[in-house]
Amino acid sequence: MRLLVLGGTGFVGRVVVEEALATGWEVTTFNRGGQPPPAGATALRGDRTAPGGLAALDRGEWDVVIDTWSWAPSAVRDSAALLAGRAGSYVYVSSRSVYAEPVPFGADESAPVVAATADDGDGDYARNKAGAELGAVAGFGDRALLARAGLIIGPHENVGRLPWWLTRIARGGPVVAPAPGERGLQYIDARDLAVWCLKAGAAGLGGAFDVVSPPGFTTMRELLETCVKVTGSNAELRWIEEERLLAEGVQPWIGLPFWLVGADYDFLHGGDVRKVLAAGLRPRPVAETVADTWAWLRGLGGQAPLRSDRPLKGLDPEVEARLLAS
Repeated sequence: MRLLVLGGTGFVGRVVVEEALATGWEVTTFNRGGQPPPAGATALRGDRTAPGGLAALDRGEWDVVIDTWSWAPSAVRDSAALLAGRAGSYVYVSSRSVYAEPVPFGADESAPVVAATADDGDGDYARNKAGAELGAVAGFGDRALLARAGLIIGPHENVGRLPWWLTRIARGGPVVAPAPGERGLQYIDARDLAVWCLKAGAAGLGGAFDVVSPPGFTTMRELLETCVKVTGSNAELRWIEEERLLAEGVQPWIGLPFWLVGADYDFLHGGDVRKVLAAGLRPRPVAETVADTWAWLRGLGGQAPLRSDRPLKGLDPEVEARLLAS
C-alpha cells in the first residue's frame, strides 16, 4: 500500500507513519520540514498555507491519504481537490469537538455539528475541524473517511496530558486526584487510532466515525493508580471532591488533565462508539498505554515535547499545596 501523510512528524501523524512502516507500507510525508519524518519515509516539502505550496504534490499516486490538519479548512479543501484523481481514499483525522454543544451523554455520529464551511480561514478548533471535514468530502465524496477522535494519548503526545500525570506522580509524595475515582474515562491511544485509520482507509470505508474507546473503558482511579505502578513512585493519591477543586480555582481539563465536570464530562467521556467498534476498532488496555508512554518519556529524559499553540497542563504548585494542607 502507498500512503501519503499530510503532516507526519508531530504526534498523531508521526504515529501513523510509524505504524504504516511497521506494516510494510510505502510512506510519503508532506509538511514544511520543521522536523524529519521517521526513518524509512520519503519526505516532500511544502507549505499548505502559501500560494503554490502544494507543488510537491502535483505528481504521484497513493492508495490512502491521511491528513491531520487542525487549522484553516481551506487547506484541506485544496489538498483534497488536488489529490482526488490520484488517491484511493482520504482519511481526515477530525475530532469529536465538531459537535455543537451541548452534547448529551450517549451522543453518536448523528449529533449536530457546528456551522462551518470548507472555505473558512483559520478560526476556533471546532470550526476548523468541521470545515476541514467538508473540504475532504468535497474532494473525495464517499471515499472520504472522517475519523472523529476523542482524547488522544500515548507515546509522542505533545499536548501534555498523560505526560503531566506521569511526571507529577513520579516525583512522589501526596498527589491531588479528582474524585470520584470511579468516574469513567473515554480516550484513544494514538497507535490504535493510527491502525484503525490505516485499515479503514485501505478498505475504502467512508463517512464519519467517532474513534475513541467505549465510555468507562477505564476510570480515573485505574489511570492514576497505573501511573503510580509504572513509575515505581511512592506517590499517595489524595482524592478531593470536585466542589473543593472548583472552589480553589482548579480548571477542569487544564489544571487536572482528563478531569471534566457537568456537561463537558458528558460530552468528552460519554460518546456512543458502537459504530467504530463494529468497524474494527480495538483499544488496547490502559496499562499498556501508560507503561509505553512512561518508557517513551524516560527515553527523552522525562520532558515531553509540547505544542506551542496549546495551553500548558497541570496544577499550580501553590494551589496543590493548599488543597493538600486542608
